[in-house]
Amino acid sequence: MPGSIFKRKRTSSNVSNNPGLPFRDDEAVSMDRTGQNGSLTAGQSRPSRFGRAASTASAAGLSSSYSLPSRSYIHHAGHGPQEPVQYSSSGVREQTAELSTSFLSDSEMSQHVSSDRRGSEARSGQARKHESIAEVSEPPTPSGEIGNPPVSSELREALRKQPASGFLDADDLDINAATSREDSNPHVPEVVITDDAIASATEASPLLPRERLSVTRKQTYDTVPDVEDQSTPKRGTWNAFGHHYPSLHVLGSRVRRTVLSPKSWDLRQIGRTVILQPVSTFPAVFLGVLLNLLDALSYGIILFPLGEEAFKDMGPDGVSMFYVSCIISQLTYSTGSIFRGGVGSEMIEVVPFFHKMTYMIMAQMGTADPSALRATVITSYAMSSIITGIVFFVLGSARLGTLVNFFPHSILTGCIGGVGIFLFITGIEVSARLDGNLEFTLEVARKLFAADTIALWIPPLILAILLLTIKHFYDRPWLVPAYYIGITAIFYIITTAVPSITMTDLRSSGWVFEAPAAGVPFYNFYSYYQFSLVDWKAIWLTVPSQLALTFFGILHVPINVPNLAMVVQEDNVSINRELIMHGISNTLSGCVGSIQNYLVFVNSVLFMNTGGNSRLAGYLLALATFGLWVAGPVVIGYVPVMVVGTLIYMLGIDLAQEALFATYGRLHRLEYFTIVVIAFVMGVYDFVVGIAIGIGLACLVYVVQTSRKTVIRAEFSGAVAESTVRRHPRQRNYLHKVGPQIRVVKLGGYLFFGSIVKVEKKVRALIDAEAFAASPIRYLVLDFSHVTGIDFSAAEAFGRMNRILHRREVKMTLAGVTFENEVGKSLHMVGLFVDAQDPPVPAPKVFEDLNGALEACENELLMVLTEKQKIGSSKLGDSPPRIIPAQDPSHLDPSPFDGMSGSPRRDFLHQAATTAITETRESVDQSKWQNLKQPLPLMLQAFQDLTSKNEDFWFRAVSYFTKREFTKGQMLYTRGDQPDGFYLLQSGILRAEYYLDQGNYHESIVAGTTCGELPFFSETERTSSVIAEQDCIAWLLTPEKWEELQNAESDVARELLKVGLKLSAERMNAITSYVLITAS
Repeated sequence: MPGSIFKRKRTSSNVSNNPGLPFRDDEAVSMDRTGQNGSLTAGQSRPSRFGRAASTASAAGLSSSYSLPSRSYIHHAGHGPQEPVQYSSSGVREQTAELSTSFLSDSEMSQHVSSDRRGSEARSGQARKHESIAEVSEPPTPSGEIGNPPVSSELREALRKQPASGFLDADDLDINAATSREDSNPHVPEVVITDDAIASATEASPLLPRERLSVTRKQTYDTVPDVEDQSTPKRGTWNAFGHHYPSLHVLGSRVRRTVLSPKSWDLRQIGRTVILQPVSTFPAVFLGVLLNLLDALSYGIILFPLGEEAFKDMGPDGVSMFYVSCIISQLTYSTGSIFRGGVGSEMIEVVPFFHKMTYMIMAQMGTADPSALRATVITSYAMSSIITGIVFFVLGSARLGTLVNFFPHSILTGCIGGVGIFLFITGIEVSARLDGNLEFTLEVARKLFAADTIALWIPPLILAILLLTIKHFYDRPWLVPAYYIGITAIFYIITTAVPSITMTDLRSSGWVFEAPAAGVPFYNFYSYYQFSLVDWKAIWLTVPSQLALTFFGILHVPINVPNLAMVVQEDNVSINRELIMHGISNTLSGCVGSIQNYLVFVNSVLFMNTGGNSRLAGYLLALATFGLWVAGPVVIGYVPVMVVGTLIYMLGIDLAQEALFATYGRLHRLEYFTIVVIAFVMGVYDFVVGIAIGIGLACLVYVVQTSRKTVIRAEFSGAVAESTVRRHPRQRNYLHKVGPQIRVVKLGGYLFFGSIVKVEKKVRALIDAEAFAASPIRYLVLDFSHVTGIDFSAAEAFGRMNRILHRREVKMTLAGVTFENEVGKSLHMVGLFVDAQDPPVPAPKVFEDLNGALEACENELLMVLTEKQKIGSSKLGDSPPRIIPAQDPSHLDPSPFDGMSGSPRRDFLHQAATTAITETRESVDQSKWQNLKQPLPLMLQAFQDLTSKNEDFWFRAVSYFTKREFTKGQMLYTRGDQPDGFYLLQSGILRAEYYLDQGNYHESIVAGTTCGELPFFSETERTSSVIAEQDCIAWLLTPEKWEELQNAESDVARELLKVGLKLSAERMNAITSYVLITAS
């Protein structure tokens, strides 16, 4: 039974006994053994469902199971296991009961309480005691006889008759045939239920008669599995990744069946499949080839730093490697990607990383041996592609696709801006035909602004800006290809019109790329793979750059894939599946000597919009790209440098504009500053350093932004935030007056070194001299119910706050903390729960929930009212004798306010207590009640402020109440019971547990209050379960006596009904306030 209680609590909402306490599975089991609200226990069970465990665990028992938190705390790491700490809730409930009983016994309203208890007579049904109920097995049938075994369900019988071959593939369904079969046998057996069938029906009979099923179906129990068992066939490895293709065996069977059955051939369908469908994809394939050609000329040709002597003739080789990467990626994505028309291409971002790797290798090897240098560089390119593919594949296979979403988007945006700046600089280098990199020196500046050089790099820049301007106002898919075709056509028209200009002159002056050497094959780059010449030490130096390139490449997939899915309206996209495809593609590309690739968003959208949304179109595009690869080296020798420069300029300006200008004003200043820093460091200085700086700045921005958001969810005064204890009207009146001395601060989220600053600032503001003089506080309750975690700095800050509060004699109380979770362990490890010795500072009290903390604070405040009432009672003169208890409650003596006489807070408490007692005495003449017997004094004090009737009026109702005594742990009633009466509690304490679908909570009912009024007067079911937490005496008005009271004393019954409604309204207001405060 206790286990079920905690299962319910773990799934409850914030409105619960332990609001917002996070339990893990092991913690729930631990709490199952420790008790619900009490201290930690070991090996003890509770006496009843609602009982409270009172024993505590031994030090050895706790230390053996105590584990260190996930963080290592320096101050306590080597001190060994610490002493176990206890919850401060132990004894609070007993204190509440003693305060209530003491309040009643010291009050002049009640007399002869003890004599009533001694002289009470036993009545039939006086108390409901727990008795063991013999469990009797329920007969299987109403007649008490053992019935037949349950009959198989009709669903099971019907599906068992379905032949094994009935599971058809969607392609094998013939709708027309199914329709004709349905029309040929339109008769549906009717269900006829006769009177005889109804008369003979038993609990074991099926709800539907067996005649509903067709008798012509043959049962095949041996061939069909039990479908009601919901067994799932084991998926293959390929299907486990999210692919749902038929197996090779099924495909082979289909092909063999089709080939061997010429009569089933449909020539029209064959012609449509073989001729029409491929022809319809030609426009998309042409556009895709054109885009691949332009991309190859823009950043495929600059794959190697052409300004260096060892690589100046490797432009065609870079284009060939680009084509191979495109072919591999296109075949892979067309086969396995969810996007049937997805287009794969080289990552543009690899170019600056490759240049960085090349210069690192050059710095290690030098340029004395160009063959070894080229072999090492091209091997590092392929190696980086393999590493990228492996990382992609592992992330997808482990279903960690969402992991990449944790990388800040600002890093990727900054990297894009850095690539844009790098491409702009590369455009100048390529167009101006500079030797080496663009260096910011006077010599390079003179060369750039020479007359012959300006004519080379300024016109492409102007053409790129013109193209971007046209695209801004008139953007069409065919615009960019047509623009570059037009530039090429105009260039050759002009050069052809001038007879003195020859191709040799154009190449020598830098207007056209050098033609590849005669006899160089299209696969020439494979000749550079000479592993015997590779300097592996130099390659290992480039591993950080390769990992940085891999990190940057990973960020593309979670951005491109969802955006592409949204544009093409693909709802079944899987990031993990696409990561696997990217892993296969990049690994294969590296293995065949090529470079990284990915699914290109823009090219894919254009390709699919022009009719390429099919796997056939992707295969044809790969075939066309292969043809372009074969003819590639010849084409390079006739490409104007102006066209390539314009392409590179356009890409660089477009990427820089997207990262630096489009984000301006749309992001937080710190985030935008991060993007700008990353972009310029990567574009001007170093890509790896830029990414490292970006990660550091992103972490700093996160800390700053998170610190600005306060972790203080809400703040309440004790006059608003009250416990759910039902108290006497005089006590409630007093607590409303002194409630502001309790301050509740609710915390939420993760507390770390940045966010704890505002919490400490708030605590200091509460005890500031001016604020403290205007509104002094005595208790500060910090609610941790919504705190998800805490770091070392924040945990130590609470110790510092406790010392600051102690100087002002303010007690710090922690609510919503369990010693089993990470927050409790973290606070314990910094020594917060141990009294400090130098200077002496008591540890804060710890409670499992906010309600317990508020109850404890209210009890200490009520002690002043109790002391004041004792003094007042002793001055009233003669009073009947009372039995002095054998033991004085230790928690009432000494008073926690001893030694604080003369303080403003103490004086305010005495003034509020005097006012509460005086107001009550002035409202009624309580001296008349001294000689009255119960339950009349109890009724008068419980109904105080709720009715204007005097004791003579309520005396007429006394005879209708029956005295009942309840032992500790006895259940009065449970939720859903019919109301058995209306209770007036004379002594003891009751606990009402509310288990609702929205959550759980409880309230304490103390002496001098009522219980069960709303269900009783409204004649509805009980809404809570009530148990006696101590031995209790109550006066009960039963439904029978209530009926008699209405008939004999109708005016008293009406007044009692009004009082019950007022009590219910008061409780609803208190509960609503508690619920809202707990959830805030």
